Amino acid sequence: MMETQSATAASGTPETTTSERRFRPEVQGLRALAVVMVAAYHIWLGKVSGGVDVFLLISAFLLTLSFTRKLEANRPLRLVGHWLHVFKRLLPAVVVVLLAILAGTWALIPQSRWPDVLTEAWASLLYRQNWQLAAFAVDYYAQQHVDASPLQHFWSLSVQGQVFILWPLIFAGIALLQPHLAKRFPGRKAVGHRQLLFVAFAVVFVASLLFSIRETYSNQAYAYFDTRARLWEFALGSLLALALPYLKPGRRLRVFLGWAGIAAMLSCGLLLTVDRSFPGFVALWPTLAAAAVIVAGQSGSRWGVDRILSSRPLVAVGGISYALYLWHWPILVFFLLASGTTTPNILEGMGIMAAAAVLAVATTRYVEQPLRRWKWPDVRSWRAAVVIVSCGALLALPVTAWQGAITAEATAIASQPHDLTPGAAALSPDYAGEPSAEALVIPAPAAMKDEWANVDGECTGDNVPSDPVLEGCLQNGEPEVVTKRIVVLGDSHSQQYMAALGPIAKQHGWEVVTLLKGGCRFGAQSSERADFCNDFNRASSAYVLEHKPDAVFTVASLTHVDAPFETEVPGYLEGIKPFTDLGIDVVGVRDNPRFSFNMPECVQKKGKDSPDCNVPLEESLAASSPLDDYVGKVDRLFLMDMSDFICEQGTCPAVVGNVYVYKDDNHLSKTYVQTMIPMFEQRLLAATGWSDS
Repeated sequence: MMETQSATAASGTPETTTSERRFRPEVQGLRALAVVMVAAYHIWLGKVSGGVDVFLLISAFLLTLSFTRKLEANRPLRLVGHWLHVFKRLLPAVVVVLLAILAGTWALIPQSRWPDVLTEAWASLLYRQNWQLAAFAVDYYAQQHVDASPLQHFWSLSVQGQVFILWPLIFAGIALLQPHLAKRFPGRKAVGHRQLLFVAFAVVFVASLLFSIRETYSNQAYAYFDTRARLWEFALGSLLALALPYLKPGRRLRVFLGWAGIAAMLSCGLLLTVDRSFPGFVALWPTLAAAAVIVAGQSGSRWGVDRILSSRPLVAVGGISYALYLWHWPILVFFLLASGTTTPNILEGMGIMAAAAVLAVATTRYVEQPLRRWKWPDVRSWRAAVVIVSCGALLALPVTAWQGAITAEATAIASQPHDLTPGAAALSPDYAGEPSAEALVIPAPAAMKDEWANVDGECTGDNVPSDPVLEGCLQNGEPEVVTKRIVVLGDSHSQQYMAALGPIAKQHGWEVVTLLKGGCRFGAQSSERADFCNDFNRASSAYVLEHKPDAVFTVASLTHVDAPFETEVPGYLEGIKPFTDLGIDVVGVRDNPRFSFNMPECVQKKGKDSPDCNVPLEESLAASSPLDDYVGKVDRLFLMDMSDFICEQGTCPAVVGNVYVYKDDNHLSKTYVQTMIPMFEQRLLAATGWSDS
């Protein structure tokens, strides 16, 4: 997406071809078409178009033309000066957009997401956003745009920034190697820079493509952002630039290549399942399509696609393509947040495109172009460095101050007296107080991402499963004297109760092992993710039958966003009966409600007393608990219902006793479950008859 050279710098060597030296308007038009594809697919289709892959190829193509010309003309590369020049041109627009995104974040994004946005702002500024997203294995496609980061699109700019540092080093290496080869083999035909470069980039192409195919197959969410899995796309652009002087198709073939390339490029996102297969070999489709258009070049025919690509409107859009890419995504995300919709209609999408275009023109005209024409930074390298550092400081100062304010707020919230934040205890019949209206709700929004229940560590010793399906086995502590062994089965709704069961187990000397997999409620069959979950549940059941613990803990009902709001778990009784037949106790706890929106964010936007954040009980749970249907059907099944400490007086609120009940749209917060510990322990011991000693 970035422009590595001005259009007139996209040139080759005077010795090889003059066609490389002239302005290539069809490449500028190709860039324009690619950015429009990216924006249109994001706005209306919610898909990946392959347009970013075209940008990667074009950026390497132009960079290689310029550096190859320098090598073959025996001109110094001046790498430090080149890097300073490139980032001096690129950073100002980045900083302007990042500052605007920070303003939009403050106005529209819930507080619990602020820390992530600020962390990503640093990553975007330092050209490492792709690694930031890869580390959290962000699913670029599955997220609703309204929930996506307004900085997510900076991943491709980060990859390009890294390549803009790496690629000149390859040219510098070839510049050092070529004279030595010429001296060592004087009797042979001298090997030129272009041939050595071709070999170097061919090696990068093959190695990176093979790595990309392998990693995309094994971990596609990570591979999408991995620079190593993208290097082959840049290498293809470089190989194209090096081979271009030798590719001289006739007029008819140029016309065919141009139109075939455009047709393939435009259809990529519609015909291919790019959302689950990029950037493996499937990304050859858009990159080879773009390469065909570049090879077609100026066809000299009125029927050639270059007549359209070279038209003044597309060339003009190509000139603002960098800024247009920067602006389109945050405008889309902020529009969806402000409007409360998930997908814009045609008119709304056109408005988003128009707003992005206006801001792109303004950014190009009043930020990029003046800095390009400003001669002062180009006189000395340190001056360009001053410009880069100054741009960074413009963003670093507000981000640092904001992060400091978030930390101070989190400290103030965490330091409140416990009696101000009773949580579930406020719903106990024995509670005589009144939660303070002045107290701050806990946990702090910045701490919400840490609200998963903790399990101490990986299973050890005899607890380690032999089946690799259960590789995520965890256990909660190793008591000196084990009085009871419990295995927790199911999904994240079982895990959330570890915030209560874990501390209770440590108090009583119980050893707790967890076999959990997201989205896989334990039962004899699964209505969702059937094959995957059934395999996991079968392996979990075999583990229990092999290890014969004293008890198994499960979630025994299943809640839904839409009616019916709560049902039995498919095959629940059939799933637990083999355990009880062996004399193993089974504890089944009732599930908690699910919602169509994030409960803490609702509070942060509208306040804890808003009706939108306090959902009627009849829209959250079944009128009659599904657990009632299990009574008396299986011996040693003990049932627990904690819903009266989650919902009250016909309502399921987002906040109880100044504590967030949920961490998102369906998981109880760790802090809230911890406030349930006394009631949870009392009901667990009463239901099972286990000793309270």
